[in-house]
Amino acid sequence: MALCPVVGKLLHKRVVLASASPRRREILSNAGVRFEVVPSRFKEKLNKASFSAPYAYAVETAKQKALDVASRMHQKDLRAPDVVIGADTIVTVGGLILEKPVDKQDAYRMLSSLSGKEHSVFTGVAIVHCYSRDGQLDTDISEFYEETKVKFSELSEELLWEYIHSGEPMDKAGGYGIQALGGMLVEYIHGDFLNVVGFPLNHFCKKLAELYYPPKPEDVQRVKHDSIPTVDTFENPSDVEGGGSEPAQRNPGSGEGEGWGPCAPGAGGSLVEAEGDPRARGTKEAAKCNRTAETLPPFPADLLELIEGFKASKALFTACKLKVFDLLRDVAPQKAVDIAGNVDASLYKTERLLDFCTAVGILEKTEQGYSNTELANLYLVSDSEDSLHSFIMRNNDHTWNLFTHLEFAIQEGTSQPRRALGKEAEDLFQDSHPQSKETQLQFMRAMHGLTRLTAHQVATAFNLSWFTSACDLGGCTGALACKLAQEYPHLQVTVLDLPNVMEHASCFQPHGPEAAQISFVSGDFFRDSLPRADLYILSRILHDLPDDRVHDLLSRVSGSSKPGGSLLLVEAVLDDEQAARVSLMQSLNTLVQTQGRQRSRGEYRRLLQQHGFCDVQVARVGDTLDVFLGTRAAP
Repeated sequence: MALCPVVGKLLHKRVVLASASPRRREILSNAGVRFEVVPSRFKEKLNKASFSAPYAYAVETAKQKALDVASRMHQKDLRAPDVVIGADTIVTVGGLILEKPVDKQDAYRMLSSLSGKEHSVFTGVAIVHCYSRDGQLDTDISEFYEETKVKFSELSEELLWEYIHSGEPMDKAGGYGIQALGGMLVEYIHGDFLNVVGFPLNHFCKKLAELYYPPKPEDVQRVKHDSIPTVDTFENPSDVEGGGSEPAQRNPGSGEGEGWGPCAPGAGGSLVEAEGDPRARGTKEAAKCNRTAETLPPFPADLLELIEGFKASKALFTACKLKVFDLLRDVAPQKAVDIAGNVDASLYKTERLLDFCTAVGILEKTEQGYSNTELANLYLVSDSEDSLHSFIMRNNDHTWNLFTHLEFAIQEGTSQPRRALGKEAEDLFQDSHPQSKETQLQFMRAMHGLTRLTAHQVATAFNLSWFTSACDLGGCTGALACKLAQEYPHLQVTVLDLPNVMEHASCFQPHGPEAAQISFVSGDFFRDSLPRADLYILSRILHDLPDDRVHDLLSRVSGSSKPGGSLLLVEAVLDDEQAARVSLMQSLNTLVQTQGRQRSRGEYRRLLQQHGFCDVQVARVGDTLDVFLGTRAAP
């Protein structure tokens, strides 16, 4: 029986739930709501960094899910439902937003980060009332969020993997379901239990009471709300129905957002006017526009983000160069005046930089001052184990200059190190000048941090336990070799790289028990004999080489491989949207710096087969890399 009179207000309306979640269906059904289920096709790829708070991201995603369904249903039969309900649940810890894990390793990463900690579960909800006027869809949107605090117990490795292997984490935000097996991980919660399950029923009923039993105008307290940009990403209504929303991809570079203003398209009218809200002002001023909202072109939010994106990158580069994150790792929180004094910079402008870092989620700000998020401590502190600081500095000091000459690379068809840096690419690290040695060390640190991000996934993409020897060609610091040695205690790994690289490799060599399995050898894989091995490895090497050098190298590897020997190839490919975005970005890098190019999965497979590696297996690693394992056929 419905909870009258509140939920009963929906009984005579056509209500649609824009979600395939069985948990949300059960919660609403138990409350007596009668509804249809039409899963949204909205691609959950909003740029998290563009939102001022995690709940804003969840609310915007919920709204876009609901608007997608409303638009598709209206365009399909020219009759929209009366009410569409959208919801999105996220888990946040240390400034990071955790959604559904993409694989078991991702689930492990998420659950490990929650172990022994209190985290927040946010559900954003959008209630969209639809009207069809003169064949056009009009909407009123009411939105809210609910937060629940959840504390996990300290989780053992055995318990973590037992839970992950149950399969339950794979379709749950944050990698757990509190209503099922995941409940055994939880020490306590503060707030709405159903919110953690996936839908804040109590807050939903309160919102319905506001909508259908609004207070008298004189009783309304006018408040100012932050506006959340809307997104125009409706799919083609001719697409075939079906499919739920996909787990969000974690590449910080893909951002959707929308602008606002008096005539902004897609800005749903608020049911309670918010003073100062640009969207509310737009409702009043719509009559002043010469064009209706339906005839306006889509707001170019993605385009504007691309145009402005270099500024965000440079701000991050600057904060890293000033060692802001190192300061806050050592002493936190700190006031802006103290940070400015430590980095010998302007107080006002330092504060603006710190506020930007807070807005994009890499710093936290309280009344006591600024502190690092977990993300900053992991990756932005210069000497942390997983630091990307040198990779960032490489982009700031080297790649930034190269990309300012991209137009010349495209027009002339040549790489640009000489114009940008005063040297040819092959000469960058060849002289003995101290600055060149420091540049080389920076490059090696950059590659070390970048390789460590995916080393475990690459090492475990296939079962390599039957190999006894491996040779990582161009293995630089040995970051991948170290992970291979940890995963396969009987594997002896040789790292081959140029003499000037090996000169500094000792700075990165492991000190654990795996060190005995790894040897570093100086050599040029184009000129010198390759060390004998059962398995050769080329990790992110081929895309930097012109075609003739690719064939030369693969021929040398094939000639050194005995029948049954294998080649492990790691590259970003052009096949799917997420990987192609990264791969194409790397291809721009090859335009300005080398004469290489990116390839598709099929092209890499054919390259291996052409050089005698006939049995080729492929595995996806993370969001952007493919790992190929080719086995040498008998003569």
